[in-house]
Amino acid sequence: ATFCILMALWAVAHLNSPGYGLRALRRTTGGRRGSAGLTGQDANGVPLRRSKRGWMWNQFFLLEEYTGTDLQYVGKLHSDSDRGDGSVRYVLSGEGAGTLFKIDEKSGDIHATKRLDREEKAYYILHAKAVNRFTNEALEGESEFIIKIHDINDNEPRFTKDPYMAQVPEMSDIGTSVIQVTATDADDATYGNSARVVYSILEGQPYFSVDPDTGLIKTALPDMDREVKENYQVVIQAKDMAGQMGGLSGTTTVSITLSDVNDNPPRFTKSLYEFRVPESTELGATAGLVPAEDADIGENAEMDYRIVWSDSPGTFDIITNRSTQEGVIVLRKPLDFESKRQYSFRIQVENVHINPRFFTNGPFRDEATVKIIVEDVDEPPVFRRAAYVMEVIEDVPRNTAIGSISATDPDGKETLIRYSIDRRTDMDRVFNIHAGNGSVFNVRELDREENTWHNITVIATEFNNPRQMSRVPVYIRVLDVNDNAPTLATNYETFVCENAKANQRIQTVSATDPDDPIGGHRFFFSLAQEAAGKANFSVRDNKDNTAWILTRRNSYNSLQRSVYHVPVVITDGDTPMQSSTNTLTIKVCTCDREGKMKLCNAEALTARAGLSTGALVAILLCVIILLMIVVLFAALRRQKKKEPLIISKEDVRDNVVSYNDEGGGEEDTQAFDIGTLRNPEAIEENKQRRDIVPETFYPPVRRPVLPPTRDNNGDVRDFINQRLQDNDSDPTAPPYDSLATYAYEGNGSVAESLSSLESVTTEGDQDYNYLSEWGPRFKKLADMYGGDDSDRDS
Repeated sequence: ATFCILMALWAVAHLNSPGYGLRALRRTTGGRRGSAGLTGQDANGVPLRRSKRGWMWNQFFLLEEYTGTDLQYVGKLHSDSDRGDGSVRYVLSGEGAGTLFKIDEKSGDIHATKRLDREEKAYYILHAKAVNRFTNEALEGESEFIIKIHDINDNEPRFTKDPYMAQVPEMSDIGTSVIQVTATDADDATYGNSARVVYSILEGQPYFSVDPDTGLIKTALPDMDREVKENYQVVIQAKDMAGQMGGLSGTTTVSITLSDVNDNPPRFTKSLYEFRVPESTELGATAGLVPAEDADIGENAEMDYRIVWSDSPGTFDIITNRSTQEGVIVLRKPLDFESKRQYSFRIQVENVHINPRFFTNGPFRDEATVKIIVEDVDEPPVFRRAAYVMEVIEDVPRNTAIGSISATDPDGKETLIRYSIDRRTDMDRVFNIHAGNGSVFNVRELDREENTWHNITVIATEFNNPRQMSRVPVYIRVLDVNDNAPTLATNYETFVCENAKANQRIQTVSATDPDDPIGGHRFFFSLAQEAAGKANFSVRDNKDNTAWILTRRNSYNSLQRSVYHVPVVITDGDTPMQSSTNTLTIKVCTCDREGKMKLCNAEALTARAGLSTGALVAILLCVIILLMIVVLFAALRRQKKKEPLIISKEDVRDNVVSYNDEGGGEEDTQAFDIGTLRNPEAIEENKQRRDIVPETFYPPVRRPVLPPTRDNNGDVRDFINQRLQDNDSDPTAPPYDSLATYAYEGNGSVAESLSSLESVTTEGDQDYNYLSEWGPRFKKLADMYGGDDSDRDS
């Protein structure tokens, strides 16, 4: 299919701009126009056909940003089938068809309806075809063509940042790179110079320069000093059209800061620093500040101070304040105006971080002299010792001098000192001090056993200036005197067995003494002389501060005498010797063969059990209450009406076993083997009861069994009676009733049933007197049912 499209640009018709004109269309030829049929064969013998002439579509350009009043003409569609009679209708489809581009259906003219921006969309792909207006049949096949938007220079260059921030070290060489700026242009870079950008510097000369093609900013002057000027504002321009006149441009600002380098040494502001320091200044306090200046900043301005010479080494030290970089002079030893009134030393400062590049700028250190003048201060009294320790014997009389305290005025003046005791440290006022000479004495009697140490504080005050005072601790130790007699270590609870033997040890005793002799305690034990002649016990000293209490006879009788009091004399080994008589209470008790107490007198039992009278009374009341409850419960049970022997399965008063099933008599051969009853030899011999354990073994009595006869009922009756008699005379049977079921009863039994439940219809017609003849095993049943009606109702 062939379209004849005439594309006439609007610029040709209405503008006389250079570079625009009618594009030539190249036509492909497959043979002479109008001929048809075979024209030849190929190498394979396939006939060749001629094709119709067609047109080679090129890209057509439409000027962007059209500003005319009329619609911008794009081109014209024409078909060879169009005879001009209006039967052909041209149809346009694709991107923008009907909105951006409209076609005249009859003539095939295409116009643009809006201003087009190449930066929004650079080209449009459209499809054209010709159809019969009446039948809507396609006269030509659909063809595709492209309309490209012809670019114009309508966008200025734009920088990616505004402003730029950059740093470059000070004192840098010429040509040192600082930062690269970048500008972009939205115009078509492939067509003309609309997007070709050139950089230039508008502000910032002569310090910096910019590469016109890359936008790289460099230093243009050597040795730019940060201490002279630190910040620079550089304005960079980017212009399209390769910088030619008429091109569009954009600008940005670059803020450049010179970073610091250590090119300046530290310097003291003065060569001599003088400070006045009171002699009362505490150790570690600041005596003065020494500032040094450095034009650099940051780590390049960090400095270290040190003392390089001193007339009194170790008295002062200098350190660096890292926040201010000042030298801080610190006192390390106490000052004394009376001994030394002036100090002198030299200090040095230098940078911590040194740049070798700038060694030629001079030594990066400086020195200065410091003079310290000590000022006199009225100081409080000074004690000769930091603390005082005194000793005194505990039995000294009152107002005895214990020791002396001494203090002087460090100012060298003959100032009187007044002494006193801080009463907050001596609340009981045991001690006092002479206000003039500092003698310490006791005003109360001392007892080492109460307080071994007394810690007090003595105050020394200047007589002319009471605000000047000092304190010193005084530790007074009270020495021991043997003024306490030893006693038994504890309250021993001793007992002796009635069956005790002579010289038997019944107790080991020890002693205690609040005194504290230097060589340790040594106690001696003995029996008091007044009890030695008639003593029932003796005391044996073990020579290790313990003693044994021994019996002196073979037996004791608690009925004759239940308690013995043994006087024990305890003597210490110190000087002066102290002794005491202690009474040991010994109680007589009944013991077993191993000597363990079983029974003792009431006093001993009460004491050993540790029970008080109130506890015993409470226990007795509890026993009485329990007895009353038991009696009341028994009385209530007697008032209850007697109940039948068997009430239900849950009746647990008697050991009654209920099987709920009775046999069918002698005819019931499946329920029980009657041969077992007739053959007593089949019964296990020596079968014991399993409900009790007999204390004495009673062998079962085997009675002769009658030989079986024709009378089957007779031998069974005899067997049952024999078993009944054996059970009645069995001494191993429990004392409670037990119902034994022999499983040979029922309606069909000739011997009839042993049960009384089916004998009569009413309880009143039943005679239970025969139960008393059945032996002791049925005694309870006989009592319950065999008595009179009056007995049962009572």
